[in-house]
Amino acid sequence: MLEALLATLDPKRGAAWHGGPTPLLALRGVSAAQARWVPARRRHSIWELALHIAYWDYAVRRRLDPGSARDFPRSPANWPALPERPDARAWALDRALLAREHAALVQVVRRVTASRWNRRLTGRWTTGETVVGIAAHEVYHTGQIQLLKRLWRAR
Repeated sequence: MLEALLATLDPKRGAAWHGGPTPLLALRGVSAAQARWVPARRRHSIWELALHIAYWDYAVRRRLDPGSARDFPRSPANWPALPERPDARAWALDRALLAREHAALVQVVRRVTASRWNRRLTGRWTTGETVVGIAAHEVYHTGQIQLLKRLWRAR
């Protein structure tokens, strides 16, 4: 089970089992202008989705390994605000943040043992449910990023 989830979080050939990209691969070639574009009021941009994914990779890593690094550099937590100057440099830094948080999450998930799988992390969720949840979260929001890229081209 854990190997199948790792194949979704960190696929060997770049595309996950469903044929789509990882969040990081979905961001390749996306400009800062495209990343900050919002298709309609009260909708999220690619940039906001990237930061949201980075935050939840961080949050789940902290749940799985409470002793790991605690500093997430952006706020507010769940949907971090875009930087004051949302330019190409800031976009590159936020993509790098996502890459770091994702790599750190994958590293922690690789250390999850079978004996921990059914252990409760919080009052509600087990380790296994949490790992499944973050994998589903990444696939869901990556699909949104892919859709936003298509909408950008058709705008």
